[in-house]
Amino acid sequence: ILVIIMNQEKLGVFSVSFLLILSLAVGRFVVEKNNLKVTSPDSIKGIYECAIGNFGVPQYGGTLVGTVVYPKSNQKACKSYSDFDISFKSKAGRLPTFVLIDRGDCFFTLKAWIAQQAGAAAILVADNKAEPLITMDTPEEDKSDADYLQNITIPSALITKSLGDSLKSALSKGDMVNMKLDWTESVPHPDERVEYELWTNSNDQCGTKCDTQIEFLKNFKGAAQILEKGGHTQFTPHYITWYCPEAFTLSKQCKSQCINHGRYCAPDPEQDFTKGYDGKDVVVQNLRQACVYRVLNETGKPWVWWDYVTDFAIRCPMKDKKYTKECADEIIKSLDIDLKKVDKCIGDPEADVENPILKAEQESQVGKGSRGDVTILPTLVVNNRQYRGKLEKGAVLKAMCSGFQESTEPAICLTEDLNTNECLENNGGCWQDKASNITACRDTYRGRLCECPTVQGVKFAGDGYTHCKASGALHCGINNGGCWRETRGSYTYSACVDDHSSDCKCPLGFKGDGVKSCEDVNECKEKKVCQCPDCKCKNTWGSYECSCKNGLLYMREHDTCIGSSKVGTTKLSWSFLWVLIIGVGVAGLAGYAVYKYRIRTYMDAEIRGIMAQYMPLESQPTPSGPHMDI
Repeated sequence: ILVIIMNQEKLGVFSVSFLLILSLAVGRFVVEKNNLKVTSPDSIKGIYECAIGNFGVPQYGGTLVGTVVYPKSNQKACKSYSDFDISFKSKAGRLPTFVLIDRGDCFFTLKAWIAQQAGAAAILVADNKAEPLITMDTPEEDKSDADYLQNITIPSALITKSLGDSLKSALSKGDMVNMKLDWTESVPHPDERVEYELWTNSNDQCGTKCDTQIEFLKNFKGAAQILEKGGHTQFTPHYITWYCPEAFTLSKQCKSQCINHGRYCAPDPEQDFTKGYDGKDVVVQNLRQACVYRVLNETGKPWVWWDYVTDFAIRCPMKDKKYTKECADEIIKSLDIDLKKVDKCIGDPEADVENPILKAEQESQVGKGSRGDVTILPTLVVNNRQYRGKLEKGAVLKAMCSGFQESTEPAICLTEDLNTNECLENNGGCWQDKASNITACRDTYRGRLCECPTVQGVKFAGDGYTHCKASGALHCGINNGGCWRETRGSYTYSACVDDHSSDCKCPLGFKGDGVKSCEDVNECKEKKVCQCPDCKCKNTWGSYECSCKNGLLYMREHDTCIGSSKVGTTKLSWSFLWVLIIGVGVAGLAGYAVYKYRIRTYMDAEIRGIMAQYMPLESQPTPSGPHMDI
């Protein structure tokens, strides 16, 4: 277990900082690596591991090819190469230059900066002793001459001493050493959502790192909120704390730097116990930010956390003496965050009890799975891998975009600033229908995919490289399903059938492959129609016309001509037909009149019969005898 002790000479007191909860017995620091592939010479050809430097801009999700140079002078790169008249700027048609540099005598970052100024595309730092790979980090010292740190844009890698010796040996023999730096698998990319964490701090008086962190929060806020609102990412902020050794919990130093009786501590912001804010003030503000996130996450708006922390950095800085609860509460209210829930989450910092939020944070600091212990502040973790490189919007987006499964990246990852569209050059080598402006090339952050597309609900099928063909219902609406189609005058014929099949079949009256061509079938010449003795055949495009000699009537379904050969007989037949029709009509009317007369006569007889039963008629005698009323 690591204990950090600081001497404050001007105070004449012994101050204890804090026991890191990161225990070497249960935790570990993981060196994040990428692959290095030597492609020539054959004597050292192979794949090697190298450690990603925690500065510059690693090309996450991509590769970089170059040729290795080991300068004869300034081999540790602690002085400007211009003093030695050395330049690494690439010439037209030549590969970028990777400079091999010896470890020692100056900061890793200074080596990278000096090499970058001389034109290097990347640096390889060869270790000076046989040991496992380590992470090259930025210097802790807050020096004014360290302003170059944020200007380093080239990637860097630490290689083992043995590989460094092999490279130097090959170069000394005059061999050309070419290699490829590969970051494509540096970040896992299992699915369409990236999960990332930012281990941060509300302290704004820790020098360059604090300034860099605040600037990052401001610049990255917009992109973070777009990704979070779109469901593309799941973000979680974290805060590092330490605990005070039990023997010192009642000391003045622990009381000023810790809350909850020494359980959760942070260093003094100014490293001076006599002025300014104390470490416990930082812990409380860190806890407040963590609670703000928890309350927002419960309400389904976790992205508002970015608004809170950036507003706090702007409105409540330590230098203006506004690093207070009152200032924080104003921001919480302005963002419509439930202040009561936030205060309840914070609890009582003076109580001798565990705080569940900070306890969970301490447990999270210890590495799990492929993620190592969090010991560098700030630290970004993407898909459970610690990010290495400059904490800057573009560089971080590169790492995050490389964490999406290929072809699921959001639009922000495919902008010109982050991605080179490989489909723009020769269509990426994929299938393309220029006439319909349809392509199988799909640009991704990692490169391109040749995948038959879906257009207007119609799925194209094929290998994506040499051919793609529309299939399924409605596929004829897309470039006629890839089938033959031609129009002449007012007639249009197509070989595409709009059903679930994808075959092209020439329509009736045509023959051919249905894809490139369909030729008209001459039914007359092939004697398939109009074969009756009196028939006359005329071929048309896609069909035929058949008529009869001497004015006869052609019956297409029977392929025959009907009627006499004499025109006069035809006219007589028509006259007879009209007479017959008129005769039938007259007979019908006469029959209807007879029918109406008989019905009326029958009805009159029935009525007279019924009335005869109830009253005497004039034609009947009156009966004699007495009448009795009943």
